[in-house]
Amino acid sequence: MTSTICVNILNRRRKMGPKKALKHRLSNDTEREFGGTLGAVCIPVFLPLTVLFLICVSQSPEASVLQWPPCLPSADQLWDPLAPILLLGWIGLHVLLYLLPLGKVSDGLALRDGSRLKYPINGFHGLCISAVLLSVLLGLGAPLGYLFELLVPLAVSAIAVSFLSSVYLYVRSFWAPSHALALGGDTGNPLYDFFIGRELNPRIGNFDLKYFCELRPGLIGWGVINLGMLMKEAELRGSPSLSMILVNCFQLLYVADALWNEEAVLTTMDIVHDGFGFMLVFGDLAWVPFTYGLQASFLVVHPQSLSLLTAAAIVALNGAGYYIFRKSNSQKNQFRRDPTHPSVSGLETIATATGKRLLVSGWWGFVRHPNYLGDLLMALAWSLPCGFSHLLPYFYVVYFTVLLVHREARDERQCRAKYGLAWDAYCRRVPYRIFPYIY
Repeated sequence: MTSTICVNILNRRRKMGPKKALKHRLSNDTEREFGGTLGAVCIPVFLPLTVLFLICVSQSPEASVLQWPPCLPSADQLWDPLAPILLLGWIGLHVLLYLLPLGKVSDGLALRDGSRLKYPINGFHGLCISAVLLSVLLGLGAPLGYLFELLVPLAVSAIAVSFLSSVYLYVRSFWAPSHALALGGDTGNPLYDFFIGRELNPRIGNFDLKYFCELRPGLIGWGVINLGMLMKEAELRGSPSLSMILVNCFQLLYVADALWNEEAVLTTMDIVHDGFGFMLVFGDLAWVPFTYGLQASFLVVHPQSLSLLTAAAIVALNGAGYYIFRKSNSQKNQFRRDPTHPSVSGLETIATATGKRLLVSGWWGFVRHPNYLGDLLMALAWSLPCGFSHLLPYFYVVYFTVLLVHREARDERQCRAKYGLAWDAYCRRVPYRIFPYIY
């Protein structure tokens, strides 16, 4: 198996010749995402370490991200045999829920060969069944607060599963037909292709691996970890704080919204454009559940008190962000699926050479990415209940701002290449990218 892969790669290089191949690799590296080969080497090393570092800092009394030497776990704190059992059991549960004949089946966007894959839209059912099972466990006295002690071993297990899954995905991609590969993931550079993902929609039968990981075990797991932090705070102090309740409610709303509107993910960059490699596997299974909810683990060790007026202001900010996020995403998804629908048919558009049209009114005439604006307002609302005494709870805001600015730049390059002059006309009509009058 491995020898076949190596032969395929070597044959590609021999056809070019050594000098031409080297020049091709060097010139292409500057055009690749996430820093090319350098990023593909560094990110799989530093991001897992970042996850473990952030968890340890959130649970330390100092909670200082600038402490040197940093607060690191001992070897015995990295491993607990219960952690991989819980993680694999959780993933297995959601595999079964994915396969249940619940909800509808939806067609994805057309692939390069003209076909459309079918996807089960039953993620919200999985969330509800998970909630019922958790309620039963809590009723039976299950110590859900113990997740606080298990966070580091669980994260280590999730990182290990991410690497193993990525190796499997990379190897199996060499048996996929050429039209099934991601356009940016078949560069011939093994390190970069492993990181970015070669195959666009890897499936085992009808089971879509990327689609499953995108919204199921990691996203719902994030909500479960938050609940565990709430239960831990209740154990320590008799009841959860208002700050903890707000963080749990805000983030659970975000998770539930994503699953209620699961069909919309079929038109996103992750599904339509990106291959399924380490970048997405690690993001779905490790990064999201263990870093997006840092506020909850922080509050276990660093309780904060909120006045009702302050809480009301934070709720209003989250509500405004959610409204912008949901309305703009719904408008985009509806327009992509059916431009003649009454809710979008009256919006102003610009024609492109591809036959598609670009929205220049409604939410998408306000800024080029109103959904990103709503996302960032919500991110700030999730952090504010933690107060201002520490930087750590605002990690998500800083990280997500960098992520969305980078993603916007990726969108910009792809849209300019795809739509040409029509995209330039759109940019003149809608000059601001994310923040009106700022950026």
